[in-house]
This record gives sequence, C-alpha cells and structure tokens, in this order.
Amino acid sequence: MKKINLTKRIISLIMLTLVLVFLIGCDPATTNQGQSVEYKKVEHVDWSKNLSIYEVNIRQYTPEGTFNAFAEHLPRLKELGTDILWLMPIHPIGEKNRKGTMGSYYAVKDYYGINPEFGTEEDFRNLIAKIHEMDMYIIIDWVANHSAWDNQTIFDHPEWYITDSTGNIIPPVADWSDVAGYNYEVPEMRDYMIDALKYWVKEFNIDGYRCDVAGMVPVDFWNRARYELDQIKPVFMLAEAHEAELHEYAFDMTYAWSDHFLWNEIAQGKKTIDDLVKQFEKINEEYNSSDYRMNFVSNHDENSWKGHVFERMGEASKAFVVLSVTIPGMPLVYSGQEACLDKRLEFFEKDTINWEKDCCMDELYTALLKLKKENPALWNGDFGGPMERIATNADDKIFAFSRIKDDHKVITILNLSAEEVEFEFTNQIDGSSLTELFTEEEFVNNYKLAAWDYKVYRTN
Repeated sequence: MKKINLTKRIISLIMLTLVLVFLIGCDPATTNQGQSVEYKKVEHVDWSKNLSIYEVNIRQYTPEGTFNAFAEHLPRLKELGTDILWLMPIHPIGEKNRKGTMGSYYAVKDYYGINPEFGTEEDFRNLIAKIHEMDMYIIIDWVANHSAWDNQTIFDHPEWYITDSTGNIIPPVADWSDVAGYNYEVPEMRDYMIDALKYWVKEFNIDGYRCDVAGMVPVDFWNRARYELDQIKPVFMLAEAHEAELHEYAFDMTYAWSDHFLWNEIAQGKKTIDDLVKQFEKINEEYNSSDYRMNFVSNHDENSWKGHVFERMGEASKAFVVLSVTIPGMPLVYSGQEACLDKRLEFFEKDTINWEKDCCMDELYTALLKLKKENPALWNGDFGGPMERIATNADDKIFAFSRIKDDHKVITILNLSAEEVEFEFTNQIDGSSLTELFTEEEFVNNYKLAAWDYKVYRTN
C-alpha cells in the first residue's frame, strides 16, 4: 500500500513539474472573444531560417507606381535572392492634414482598403499569388499606432484616440501632424485592430507584418496579435523597434538600429572598430541567440530623411553591405539599393527610381545573398553559426570574423579604414577548405587590403 501511494505521489510531482515548465514558457492572455489562452514563445517559421528581406516602395518603384508594374520585377528580385518582400503600407491615404501632394503611406484612411493608386483588390491578390508561386513571401506594413484624420474610426469612435488636456484629439508625436494617435487603453480599439490584422492574413493569405513604430504600442497588444494570427497560419513578424522584450511572444525580428547608426559613424571616421566590438558585446548581452535582428545600410526613413547610402557611407558602402549580410541577423535591401540608388526619394511626392544605372551593387548583393541562403553558417538566429572575431596585427583597422555551423564555415575580412592596410592573422588559420566568394582565390594568412576593401571566404 505504501508503494502505491509513493508511486502516485511521484506521478503527481512529475505532472506538476510539467505544468510549471509549460507555464514558465507561456504568458496568460485573453482574446477578443474573452477566451483565456497561453502565449507561447516565438517559434520562427521554418522558411525564414536562411532568407533575406526586401523593402518595396510601390509608389516609387515604377513610373506607373502600381502592383501590376511591380510584379514585372519579381523574377529579377528572385534572382537577386531576396525572398521576403515587405510592402510599405498598401492602404488608402488620408486627405485631411495630408503632407505634400500624395501624402504619407503611414496616414491610413482605411485598414480594410487598397490604395487605388496602386491598383485594385484583385491586382493585389494576383501579386500575392505570383509571389507565392515563386516560393517567395510577402509581409505588409501595418500602422497600429495612429490613423489618418479622416479614417472612419475617428468619426465613429473618437474615444479610441488620445487627447490633450482640453479633450482634443492629438497626434502621437507633434511633428506627425497628418495622423491622430490611437489610445490602447480602450479594449474595443484593440479588438478592432486585431480583427483588421487577421483580415489580411485570412482573406489574402499574406505571410505576416512589418509593424510601424511597434515600440509605441503596448507589448501585450502585440503578444495577443501574434497569438491570434498564428491561429490562422504561422506568420512572420517584424517590429520597427529594438526592445528585446518584443522577441519573447510577439516578433521574429527587430531593427538593429544601433548597429546602423554606428556603421554610418565608422564610415564617416567618427567611430572606430573598438566601438564596433563593444556594440557586438552589448548585443550578445541584450538579445538571445535565437532572436532575429534586421541589419541594414538603408531603408525608407534613412534614405528620405538622412541620405542615400553613398551620401552617408561614401566609399565604405560596399564594405558595410558585406558586413550586413555576413554577421548574425537578416539583411535588408531597400528599393533601388541594388541599382546604386543615389538620391533621397521624395516621401510625399512621386519620385521614380532610376533602374537604368550602370551599377555593380546587384552583383554584390546576388553573390552575398546566395551565399547566405546556401551556407548554414550564415543562417538566421540559432539556425546559423555564432560570430567569433579573428585577431590580426592591425585590429584597429581590420575587422575579421568567422561563423561556423557544423562543417560549414564563412570568414569575413574587412578593412574598415580609409587607408591601405597590410596585415596578418595573429594565429595561423587552416583555410585549406576555403575559397574567396568573389575571386575564387585560396585562403592565406596575410593580406594587403585597399581602403574599405573586403574578402569573404567560404567552404566549397
């Protein structure tokens, strides 16, 4: 009898332990149907493990500025190697308090509508179908923090918006005069936004979202949004934010803002490799190895407001493209970067990208993104290998590192200085299995690199 009781007690303890383990990995929540659920830790969709992302500015992409005209570029983008396409907001743009002639994509007039400048609902469905037929994926930009001043919700539910001390609806940021800020303390407002998010996944079969100023929206909203979207299909979520907590239950990827700003400063001679090393150490402390971070040398904000890549990075541009693809994280390519975009695209006006430039950036990106996709050492998160710095006798100018996953290896060597550097590795490296990506030359232990030059070696 005592043995039976002991067995029951052991079983009970095991069951209690399993329940506790489950609860530790989850977070209690309530859906908009009032159901109690448990959030699960983010699990990246398998297809994202070795892919890169491309930001599509539909308005400026072609003279027509339409979905149909952009679709003609899909074969080229597939060849480039950017398999996740992020479309800037596709919704109708507000007219009240509009900035410029055409307004900002991010002043959404109707979360359930299609911007008529881009085409019809059917055009958008056809574009999604073509993207999926090519084994590519589509996420759309979502503006949850604010709406246009003539969005119907502002008339039907003014209580959903933030107000000043006199009760007047206000923008979330003073300079954002073309939008009104939502109030996330209102449960009904949250329910509306969740339902709108679900609509595009359920009815159009998109693969996820890039979420605008995600850090200005409560994390618990995003946790719930991810949970409810995943009930429809597993989605990929990108936050325009850097907070590590967003990775836990809501987002696959956040912006590597601090890296981007530092790269600009290194290119301009304001920061050094020592600052770069400290930055990587900080990243390792703040984020889990499984978290995806989006690496970029440009995006729509940086291009329009801070300057195009060559304006900010000059002759260092290619070196930082190489860095963005070969360090841990997912690289971003912004519309036109592969065509050496050398102007700040107008944000509120029509300003078509020139695709006729004589440019070698497409060859650089194609080689790098192909390597990323095919060599597991460069895959995203824990799918890839960790970064280990390789010491040289010129560490103040040379940044070299390896990434290794099983039998796969990549070594990147960058001269992050404006002068030619002759150097060698402090410790001899066996590079017998490595060849250089761009020249097919064999690996050696000493180099002379021109200013801002680079080498990328990989296993055959």
